[in-house]
Amino acid sequence: MIGTTGWGKTFLIDTGPDLRYQALREQLLHVDAVLYTHPHADHLNGIDDLRAFCWLQKAPIPVFGNEFMLEHIRQRFPYTLFPPNNFWDKPVLTLHPVGDSTFEFAGIAIEPIPLMHGKWPILGYRIGKVAYLTDVSEIPAESLAKLQGLDVVLLDCLRRVPHPTHFSVDQAIAAAKQIGAKQTVMIHMTHELEYHVLSQELPAGMVVGFDGMCLVSEVNSSL
Repeated sequence: MIGTTGWGKTFLIDTGPDLRYQALREQLLHVDAVLYTHPHADHLNGIDDLRAFCWLQKAPIPVFGNEFMLEHIRQRFPYTLFPPNNFWDKPVLTLHPVGDSTFEFAGIAIEPIPLMHGKWPILGYRIGKVAYLTDVSEIPAESLAKLQGLDVVLLDCLRRVPHPTHFSVDQAIAAAKQIGAKQTVMIHMTHELEYHVLSQELPAGMVVGFDGMCLVSEVNSSL
């Protein structure tokens, strides 16, 4: 996910393997920070494509995540943590562990949302009145309380059949009703779900996400 705030800052949530394609499609030329949810390949393995932004910006990119997430970067992509050289031929990242509390980056309040992805403790994120919750099988009660008053929530919705580490369609709809955002966008779907069929089935206020979808919400400097 690419997010641009009203403060002129651009965040990525995760770096999927198709990051280069997405960046070209969206004409993305600058990244201020990356917010990581968890270390599965489809959310992390595009990390090498951050090199182009480091080269353009001639500066390291700060990345945020829980310790579980950041340890995977240290072990699997240690070269991204080397100091920059004159060529900027590798990604140059700085790791910033976050817990359950709201933190500030560039004057913008970012609230981590602890979630469960099967047995893995992962993070969603809330910025202003938008929340991004991918690869979730359980939203703890404490996290549900952090998701009130949203304009938009992007919510995991893998398939119709229940899955041990993701919301099914029915579970996603139930969670969306609990959250009560003005609009819920279903994301992270497999090929088993067909866009037009699912769109017709969803309750009012819920839509199916798609590549290149653009969402707009008011963003404040603090929550």
